[in-house]
Amino acid sequence: MGLLDTLFGNKGDKIKDFQSRNAVIIDVRTKGEYSQGAIPGSKNIPLQVINSKISDIKKLNKPVITCCASGMRSGSAASILKSQGVEAINGGGWMSLSKKL
Repeated sequence: MGLLDTLFGNKGDKIKDFQSRNAVIIDVRTKGEYSQGAIPGSKNIPLQVINSKISDIKKLNKPVITCCASGMRSGSAASILKSQGVEAINGGGWMSLSKKL
């Protein structure tokens, strides 16, 4: 286990934990990016509109795994969701996340 895993926990373990609790995967890329490939069953809510969708996301009453192309936008989205009381984790880039699921 690396230093970051020790400090922050293993992301793969957290993703598995979220999955076991029926987490919803929110892909925060643009609709155009999402249409070119995405994790089956994920919801597309672009980062630009995530603030306006907080109440809808809260109604799902599930933990959230965010993803994007590289992990930058999904990190921002996870921070926004957490600040609004949603249990969220940054899953990183959608292609690497799909391999962990």
